[in-house]
Amino acid sequence: MAELENLTSEIDRLGAQLGQARAEISKRIIGQDQVVSLALAAMLSNGHALLMGLPGLGKTRLVDTMAQVMGLRANRVQFTPDLMPADILGSEVLDTGPDGQRSFRFLEGPVFCQLLMADEINRASPRTQSALLQAMQEREVTIAGAARPLPAPFLVLATQNPIEQEGTYPLPEAQLDRFLLRIDVTYPDRAAERDILIATTGPSEAATAQVFTEADLIAAQNLVRHMPVGDRICDMILDLVRGCRPDPAADPARIAAHLAWGAGPRAAQALMVSVRARALMEGRYAPSVEDIRAMAPAVLIHRMALGFAARAEGHDLAALLAREIDLVLNRAA
Repeated sequence: MAELENLTSEIDRLGAQLGQARAEISKRIIGQDQVVSLALAAMLSNGHALLMGLPGLGKTRLVDTMAQVMGLRANRVQFTPDLMPADILGSEVLDTGPDGQRSFRFLEGPVFCQLLMADEINRASPRTQSALLQAMQEREVTIAGAARPLPAPFLVLATQNPIEQEGTYPLPEAQLDRFLLRIDVTYPDRAAERDILIATTGPSEAATAQVFTEADLIAAQNLVRHMPVGDRICDMILDLVRGCRPDPAADPARIAAHLAWGAGPRAAQALMVSVRARALMEGRYAPSVEDIRAMAPAVLIHRMALGFAARAEGHDLAALLAREIDLVLNRAA
């Protein structure tokens, strides 16, 4: 009983702290409440997020603001076609000492930080993009045969331009699967854009205060994984993820009939932890059906691809996924 009371009091305390963090972020990120919520959920889940949207919608500004508010050491890498893996990870250089002795010295790359902003990640070649795979999955990098651990926490917030734009490369499927969430950043509505104009074109802009420390964030990430999840919610997550895998024999009304590849076990893990994170941000002690409904699109959309026939027939992946979520959750309700 004492352990349960301690858990609920920690959730209440952290919920209030997260409310302060959201308020600080909203001083600089106007009209993107859903984007901010999803980015915070990724951080609480100790996962990476892919911010998808056109240039000029505030993706870079969001990452910079979150680093300030969450108290994380951040580095930024601008991905370009000529960027090499060593430009991200670091490299060994040959030094000559005062006595003439030569030895190798490792120079850390920008990946050695707590929050890495990979700006326009899909403008680099696939070889360079794949340099982040080990860092994102194992929180370490291997250079010259030596494994070098990254600081904790280590999070990647990457921005991506639509693949239809010039000078972009598609991200490898293996790397897409390493992103806990894909967050779509869309145009603001008229009222929000008016507020942006007023807030950002004056002599000064709103300043943000630090709310979290790295220790606070690590404690919050641990708390998320201690939140209880009911059997009913667990079964819904399994039904949904398993239904988002290719099955040519499936009912044409289901998404499985139209997929070339789909969500694996990592998607189920991502959905399980992210619904806990959302429940925590909403001040609740356990995730609900609405948490699954809110988090499932961001968890699943980048882990699936339509088959050739489905694309030729004009099917839309987001629409099919939304219908599948409704079918699974309404059936289980």
